[in-house]
Amino acid sequence: MLERRAANDDLIDHLVRTTPLQRGEAARVVLDVLAYFDETTEDYVRRRHRELQSGGLQNAEIFERITEELAHRAVAPPELSLRQLRRIVYG
Repeated sequence: MLERRAANDDLIDHLVRTTPLQRGEAARVVLDVLAYFDETTEDYVRRRHRELQSGGLQNAEIFERITEELAHRAVAPPELSLRQLRRIVYG
């Protein structure tokens, strides 16, 4: 945990030096980015399904879009079948 904090401090220092962000703002940005990358594949699929469904899309479109998006995540998970995506969303 101490190593991660030191790495975060280095990144925060870098952001403060290279952007107009204040230290507190830079720290929030770092924490937001880390939270984004800590999201599991299952959590990502559920969140995106809710977001896209609330935008009026139907499941066929939703699952196609999620499949495309997953391939472009920073650490792309293995390709998931339509059945696997449905299981994540509906259990």
